[in-house]
Amino acid sequence: MKQTELELRPWESLTTDEQLKLQVEYGHYLDSLPPSCSMETEIERFRSWQAERESATRASV
Repeated sequence: MKQTELELRPWESLTTDEQLKLQVEYGHYLDSLPPSCSMETEIERFRSWQAERESATRASV
C-alpha cells in the first residue's frame, strides 16, 4: 500500500480505544450542528464527517 493511501478497516477490527476515539470525535462534530430527527440528515452528516476526516488524514500523510 502506498503511504498516501488510507487503510480502511472494519469497525470490529479496531481496538476499543480506536473505536472510542472515533465516537468522541464524531460526537464533537455533532455538537457543532443543530439537532435533527431526520435519519437522512444523520446519514448525510456522518458521510460528510467521514469525508472531512479522510481529507484531513490524507493531507497529513
